[in-house]
Formats: sequence, structure tokens, C-alpha cells
Amino acid sequence: MLIVTPAWTSRPWALPFLCILLTSEEVDKKLGHRHKTVPEWTQQLVKMIRRWLPDRAIKLVGDGAYSVVELGTACRKQKVTLIAPLRFDACLYTPPPARQPRQMGRPRLVGQRLPQLDQVLFDPQTVWQNAQVTWYGQGKRWIQWCSGTALWYRGGQTPLPIRWVLTCDPEGKHQPRAYFSTDQTQSGISIVTDFMKRWCAEVTFEENSAYLGVETQRQWSDLAIERVTPCLFGLYSLVALLGQRLHPRGDIPFQQAAWYRKHQATFIDVLAAVRRHLWHDFSYSTSPQNPDVILLPRSELSRFADIVCSSA
Repeated sequence: MLIVTPAWTSRPWALPFLCILLTSEEVDKKLGHRHKTVPEWTQQLVKMIRRWLPDRAIKLVGDGAYSVVELGTACRKQKVTLIAPLRFDACLYTPPPARQPRQMGRPRLVGQRLPQLDQVLFDPQTVWQNAQVTWYGQGKRWIQWCSGTALWYRGGQTPLPIRWVLTCDPEGKHQPRAYFSTDQTQSGISIVTDFMKRWCAEVTFEENSAYLGVETQRQWSDLAIERVTPCLFGLYSLVALLGQRLHPRGDIPFQQAAWYRKHQATFIDVLAAVRRHLWHDFSYSTSPQNPDVILLPRSELSRFADIVCSSA
């Protein structure tokens, strides 16, 4: 998904643009296919997107499944910044010391072992900084954070240079979390704000299910479901693009809910605007003597049109 902020809202939207079917190891074994994990598929997709956009700065934000050294190394080779959660027991090291003249033996891959992040969390000498961030769509919230650079190393793999950031809630309501970025020049707080954008993908899944029918298709064939699901995800992005074309300034009308007050348009409002445009705003005239009468008063038709356009 591509994370953008449309003109009609201040909340980032996650627009799907590429889908791949992930099958379990058991299914692949039955089909006689080699099983690929999420990081392996992601490496392939990163290379594909980099070929499409050779000069574009790209940040890949993922959940814990993307927290893999091999994936981070592949992203660095493609000049893609990977941002994902980091385990508290990750093995972090300093860079290897410079080799001395005539030093024997293989060059060292890493330097000294650094304290684990759970030790940094409870270390009284850790210097914390305060920042206010937008927390999962729940408004502004204060957090404490600290950051540093290290080499993330697992035996038999190439050490991955990262910047790690550790966050905690001053009020103690939320669990501490750790994240990393393969761009060591990125600031710690920007890593946190970039990762927060990932949660708009959950909104995309929810709205796709509620308004476009993902997970509720009526096909009985597996092949039909495999064809329809990517189309429905693509339809979500298509609706957003049409809404941007119809209302480039973001002046999309939106309906108020009875149980809370909306301050900006949501996906159902954009979908209603697109439907109205495709249906010619219900400007169907059937009476040459009285164009305002279409078997029922135009005010009633407009009320029904609002219901139809805003329904799932």
C-alpha cells in the first residue's frame, strides 16, 4: 500500500497497489511449490518496485514479520529504508575496530556487544527525551524515547547497520516498544512517526471489508476469489483517485453520524461522491411538463440517493 494524505482529510490513507497470494507451507507442499516466507516475498517485491521507481526515495514500513536481518540487508542493497519493530533481545553490536597493520586472522564483522534494549529500558542512566506524537488515530500523546545506532547481527549473516529507538509511556498505560530503521541518519522520533503511519493499513482492511465486500465474496471457486480480492483492493485505490480528480481541493460533502460528529470526509463519503458522479447525480427527467417530478418529488429522490450512495 502507498501511504498518502488526501486533500479531504488530515489522516493518512493506505492505498493498495499490489497484491500477492501468500499460501501456507502445507498448501505449498500439496501443490508441489517451494514455500516462500513473508520476508522472502517482500524482498522480491522490493526489487520489483525499485525497478519501477529507480530514482524515488522509498520507505518500507511493516510489522513484526518484516523484522528480519536478511530483509533489511536486501532493502539496503536496493536503497530502500526498512522501518519495523525490533525485538528487545536483538543482538546489537558496535562497529568492528579498525584492523591493525600486519594483523593476522579474518576481519571482525562486529565489535563489542551492546546491552539489550530491555536492559536499556530499566537502566537509570538512560537519557530519555519527551515528544508528542499522533498515537494510532487517538490524538496527540506524550511519549519518552531514546535512540542509538548499532549493528544488528545474527550468526552466519551480514551485520545490518540500524538506528534503533525505544519508546515508553510516561503514564504507564502502554507497553514499551522498540523500532529500527536501516537508515542510521534518520532521527529516532521520525522513525516512530513513520511507523505510526502503518496503522492506516488496518483502516483500509476494515473499510474494504465493510464497503467493498472483501472477505465476503459470494464465489465458490478458489480461482474466482483469487481474482476478485485484488480487484476489490484496487477498487479502493481507484475510488480515492476518482475522488481526488472530482474534488482536487478536498471539498467532498460528508454526512454526519447520529452518535458522533465527523470533522472530515471518510471513505464512505468519497465513495458516495464517486457514485453520484457515475450516476449523473440522479438527474433523470421523465416528465417534459414538470421536470421536477420523476414519479416522486425530487426532494424524496435526493434523500433516497443519499441512502443508496452511502450504503455498503
